[in-house]
Amino acid sequence: MIKNLAGMVLVAAAATTLMAAPAGASTSSAVTSASAATESKATVSAARQLIRTKVSFGRCRDTCTIRVRVKNISGKYLYNSRLNARLSINGRRVGTCTDYIGTIRSYGVRYASCTVRTARLNNAYNNYLDGAAFRYYASTYVSYRYYR
Repeated sequence: MIKNLAGMVLVAAAATTLMAAPAGASTSSAVTSASAATESKATVSAARQLIRTKVSFGRCRDTCTIRVRVKNISGKYLYNSRLNARLSINGRRVGTCTDYIGTIRSYGVRYASCTVRTARLNNAYNNYLDGAAFRYYASTYVSYRYYR
């Protein structure tokens, strides 16, 4: 705690000496600089993710199956895990799907899959049959809860 406070004071002092401050500057500018240094330090340290995902596809024509391998890379027990997948073809979003994964033990692996069946996907496949491209991409989001 004292080291962090001393570090913030040094950063604030360095910031005020580097800035061209007017002669009548008060100490409130030093406090503002210290709070800005605290905010930047807080935004740099983001929370670590506890999972890794790998996406694969099943049959992808007028219906598309999205399979996801979810690996828990932590020692924590994850529960209430859910998969949200968004399918896009040629850069255009054609549908979404969700699946409940359940619990994932520590360092364990679970598989989830969901199927997209929409009219937009059907139209994209019909365009593919007529000669257009059919590049599919799925962005996935896995939500979970864990005990600290």
